[in-house]
Amino acid sequence: MKKEFPSKPPTFKPQFDWYDEIANFSWQDFLTAIPSPLFVVTSYKKNGKENACLQSWSTFVGDHGEFICIMGSVNKKGHMYETIRDRKECVLNFPSRDVYDKCVDTIKNNDYEDEEITKSGLTAEKAVTVDAPRIQECFLNIECEYLWEHEHYNGSSEVTIALRATHICMDTDRCDENGIGRYGKTGYMYNIHSPRNPETGEVLPDCFGALEKYS
Repeated sequence: MKKEFPSKPPTFKPQFDWYDEIANFSWQDFLTAIPSPLFVVTSYKKNGKENACLQSWSTFVGDHGEFICIMGSVNKKGHMYETIRDRKECVLNFPSRDVYDKCVDTIKNNDYEDEEITKSGLTAEKAVTVDAPRIQECFLNIECEYLWEHEHYNGSSEVTIALRATHICMDTDRCDENGIGRYGKTGYMYNIHSPRNPETGEVLPDCFGALEKYS
């Protein structure tokens, strides 16, 4: 048996007095809790300092020889949006579990004068095809150029941005799926956004998951 959800369940309430996460995201987001890959978007701010932003709500598609990242939920007031619009390029860096906590630290180390990668205990290295830093410790780096953006709806504070891959760099021990590979607990990480029980209103905290391959 299935249950229909034409509107927000009455059990869904904001968790905090100071922040209404349901209004800022969507109750459907918490109801479905559909996972999406986690990565760090890196670029340079106008002052030349490293910018790093942990990102999710995105997907990747191949289209007639091109590899495109459709990056959703980009806030127009954030440093990431500003630097991508200004420079028209960036790098997408995919962390494994062992460096994830340092990637989370980039959220705290985000003052305009901060070298956000370095200050978080990670190593910035030069990209090959774009003027943006890569994170050395991330096992996959996708260098990208800006294609277009579109508001989610008229007047939205968020946009979806399309990026085209110009170069890919991957750790050699990730190439072989018979070795470490790209999946499982040491591979790609997925954002699981605060799942809620629509019948009880129980809130599970934000967490992350891994992709298990079926044999």
